Amino acid sequence: MNREDIIRIWERFSEKNDFKINPDKKIVESVLDGVIDNEKNFGLRLCPCRLRDGTKERDLELICPCNFKLHDTWQKEGRCWCGLFVKR
Repeated sequence: MNREDIIRIWERFSEKNDFKINPDKKIVESVLDGVIDNEKNFGLRLCPCRLRDGTKERDLELICPCNFKLHDTWQKEGRCWCGLFVKR
């Protein structure tokens, strides 16, 4: 899967929700680089801002996009932890 495919997945994920992809392209590119690195290194498109513990069950919870609405940054700052998604 290439970079554009991953961005399209993120766009579809955010289409009918109360969040969108961050308009700051530098942040999006940085997260994309991390996701691609994680896929190369671990075989999964893991969120680059969260630490994996090496167990498959736990690591699956970190697939990007993760369940970011559970994090304080969503409630307090209107963004996911890494800043890929922001409130509309």
